[in-house]
Amino acid sequence: MRRGREDLGSLHGTPPPRWARFAPAVAMVVLCLAQWLTPGNIELGYFLAALPAVAAFSYGAAGTAVFATLVLLLLGVPELGVGHAQGSDLATVATVGLLSVVIAWVRRRRDHQLVSVRTVAEAAQMAVLPPVPERVGPVRCAGLYRAAQRGTLVGGDLYDVRAGPYGVRAVVADVQGHGLTAVGTVVALLGAFREAALDDAELTGVAARLDRRLAADAAADSTPHPELFATAVLLEFPPGLDLVRIVSCGHPPVLLLRDFAVFEIEVEPGPPLGLGLAGPVCPPVAEFPLLPGDRLLAHTDGVTEARDAAGYFYPLATRIPVLAGDPAGLVPAVWRDLAAFSGGGPHDDVALLLLSPEQRLSGGPGRP
Repeated sequence: MRRGREDLGSLHGTPPPRWARFAPAVAMVVLCLAQWLTPGNIELGYFLAALPAVAAFSYGAAGTAVFATLVLLLLGVPELGVGHAQGSDLATVATVGLLSVVIAWVRRRRDHQLVSVRTVAEAAQMAVLPPVPERVGPVRCAGLYRAAQRGTLVGGDLYDVRAGPYGVRAVVADVQGHGLTAVGTVVALLGAFREAALDDAELTGVAARLDRRLAADAAADSTPHPELFATAVLLEFPPGLDLVRIVSCGHPPVLLLRDFAVFEIEVEPGPPLGLGLAGPVCPPVAEFPLLPGDRLLAHTDGVTEARDAAGYFYPLATRIPVLAGDPAGLVPAVWRDLAAFSGGGPHDDVALLLLSPEQRLSGGPGRP
């Protein structure tokens, strides 16, 4: 899962810009030069008293103390020709410097605490939705996840790919809501899928287990969630067969990339997970033959419902043939194109999962 190092690093906070560290020193030099070059009846040196407070925003206690000491020397030693502070004026400058040192110490201590908390949060989120490996069994994988809530790695979308006794199985789902409020449901669905991928012989059984998990969570929650649901699409690549099985639970259709053509795989959708609309009837399973080189792209509606400035939806199926030849890979190319289309990225969670199974040459032709 390629979230980008900039997304992981954003959880640790952004260090002060380089210019902020140079600004106090540059201001000190400029004020000293200005004072030396101006007539003696104009005093500019007292502006130096503000420099320790400025330094406290980008330096620690020691660095701020150095600036405070230099300011006291420049203002308190008349021979330097910068200031002539005495008595109460000098005491005021010293007080400002001392307070600046305290502020810098408190700020640096809070920064360390914040980094520690964010590091733990990052580790927890990565444990919930770890990166998808480049290969799972005979299936090559490439994924991208972008949470709508700034500063988080996990939102209301999810995907996973697992190998088991019944082949390689994948899920892409979109939970009601987004951001941190949906993370609990994401965790429950991922746990249910990982167990079902090993235990359930039929793909419909996997869907049924996810539906039961969501319904049980909604019923057991102390706060009623009558509309707790999720759309999902499940894919299965059975061992020794050049085909894919798909179950759709109210989810956007999977796209088949064959050469430079793109098709929507038509699947009779079942109801979303958690609504209990299907009763004992499971959503139907569709099977489609695959040819060597075929790729399957599953996504959430955060992609296709993104709008441009004119209000048009992002045409994913139309853009894929244009982006398929990007040397950086299709998934990163789609994200860059989507971000440019929507003016910086959609305001919803986004998940893309590209699956490239290795087929034998026995696979029969066919168009979905």
